[in-house]
Amino acid sequence: MDRMIRIGVASFALTLGLISAVGPARAQAPAPVRATPAAAAVARPAYFDATPSLRMERGADGVLVVTFNTRGGPFRFSAVEHAAFVDAFAAIGRDRDNKVVILTGAGGDWIADIDFASFGDVSDPDRWSRVHDEGTQVLENLLNIRVPVICAVEGRAWVHTEYCLTANVVVAGHGATFHDAPHFAGGIVPGDGIFTAWSYWAGPGRAQAWLLSPAPISAETARDWGVVAEVTAKGGAVARARELAAAWLRAPEVTRRDTRVHFVQPLKERIARETGYGLALEGASAAALVKAGREQTREQGK
Repeated sequence: MDRMIRIGVASFALTLGLISAVGPARAQAPAPVRATPAAAAVARPAYFDATPSLRMERGADGVLVVTFNTRGGPFRFSAVEHAAFVDAFAAIGRDRDNKVVILTGAGGDWIADIDFASFGDVSDPDRWSRVHDEGTQVLENLLNIRVPVICAVEGRAWVHTEYCLTANVVVAGHGATFHDAPHFAGGIVPGDGIFTAWSYWAGPGRAQAWLLSPAPISAETARDWGVVAEVTAKGGAVARARELAAAWLRAPEVTRRDTRVHFVQPLKERIARETGYGLALEGASAAALVKAGREQTREQGK
């Protein structure tokens, strides 16, 4: 054992001697990596172009502007978008390169029209099951965007205004109007989250009265109700939204992200609790409406 210890000590001493003689090893610095033009360019995320009805443009500051459109003009909502928006908003929420999100519409409107026929036979339980799933997931994914969101409204916001009301701040240009055209006036329950969103911002009494007797209200009225934060000159909503975004970018990223998460949580809880139930009721009313229409057709055919 003593002999083994002596051999070990001698070996250790020899190693120290070699280190002293040679000197400390010098780490070689890695050769500088020269960025090629292709590598230096920031790749455009694939999801930006996956949903044509959502035109997405992001500046170097990370502000993503999402413009609802139909072939570049005012957006007409259909079943195609109802399905596509589920993944689109989920992708926006996952992308940490998005620092602030602005939602707006093309052609001077937010969303003014809807293609009811594209949804098919809504009295079919299989068909409505899909509508139900997509309807809840679109709102959940909008609310899961974990950076501040601004909705910039020009013209008619007459369809799916609850999408807009998932934003932290709504800015509307003078002349913008808010309406719930498709639901109670068309014979179906306003159950897709629009009551939840409007009652959250404007109060339940005001929301119920408006949704039961739907009519366009001005941007100024929506501001008085607490839904719109600012009214700008006509055509100025997006520019003002960009100003707000630039100011918010001065805050640290974690602060920005966590403030959005904190502020949106109460609405998120209500949407999760109420929208699935509301859409089930809306589906029942839609089925009853289809049934009544068929009976009327049969009577007319006699």
